[in-house]
Amino acid sequence: MKNILIIYTGGTIGMVRTPNGYAPQSGYFLSELEAIPALRSPEMPRWELHEMSPLLDSSNMTVKEWNEVAQLIYDNYGAYDGFVVLHGTDTMAYTASALSFMLENLAKPVVLTGSQIPLCEVRSDGADNLITSLLIAADDRVHEVCLYFGGNLMRGNRTTKYSADGLAAFHSPNFPPLAEAGITIRYNPTALRPEPEGDLRLQLMENVPIGVIKVFPGIQFSLFEQIMTEKLRGIVIETFGAGNIPGDGSALLPIIRRAFENGTVLTVCSQCPQGAVSLGAYEASSSLKGAGAVSGLDMTTEAAVAKLYYLFSCGYDKDTVKQMMGCDLRGEMTV
Repeated sequence: MKNILIIYTGGTIGMVRTPNGYAPQSGYFLSELEAIPALRSPEMPRWELHEMSPLLDSSNMTVKEWNEVAQLIYDNYGAYDGFVVLHGTDTMAYTASALSFMLENLAKPVVLTGSQIPLCEVRSDGADNLITSLLIAADDRVHEVCLYFGGNLMRGNRTTKYSADGLAAFHSPNFPPLAEAGITIRYNPTALRPEPEGDLRLQLMENVPIGVIKVFPGIQFSLFEQIMTEKLRGIVIETFGAGNIPGDGSALLPIIRRAFENGTVLTVCSQCPQGAVSLGAYEASSSLKGAGAVSGLDMTTEAAVAKLYYLFSCGYDKDTVKQMMGCDLRGEMTV
């Protein structure tokens, strides 16, 4: 029988009603789990619960909490066959992306999940998400950080939150599901990462100054000049389509050049959930490439942000970070 560690960080799945709305409550969640008969089924793996302190709404998750979860997995790696991380949905894709980079040579499943409706409510989707995630975590076919929600198992660093109120809250727009859970759990062997060689390595994150700018019609690029200082290590710019910016890029390009000279790495992602950035495919994007920006290809913004944190935390210089932002490290992009 497999042994699985459930890491409960907070989030909707374990929240209770309070006068100020749903909120996590320390010490409450274990009793909720023990009330689910299926978790005691002989078909289920053995599991233990580790409750983080403090429990957080995922909107309050930071690099500090990413480090705590990654360290917990690393320290308990030899004692368990897989890990389930219960997490709020708002920033789950960011945490999944971060963990995928922090845990190099991961040979066991790390499955992030949660719910849109708390377990304390009648129509909660939490029990099914948790039960299926435990079964996946006990399966030897998964060797990566993934996210299970609403019947789909997805690569963690390929996901983005799609719906605020639907039960299929996450999409993986540029990569197929790793598995689909119906009457049975049907894995997609061609999508799964192979078992790695070598021992697990942990790289903790530093709270590196990173920014995100979303381009919109009429944007005044000059307003962002003040933040483009030598303190800003990385920035993700969400452009139109395949990497296009408004025609008045003359105000942006000198800012980008100056930022790159200061050591800032600028990565271009698309506002379109599906598809890839192709700098130079249109005249409206060629100037970005000439100014020193790097294409994020089909990475999600969540993955690009986590990757910048990771690469700078490794101690690489800006030229190496720029080069590696265009390389596939954990299946986060299609090259």
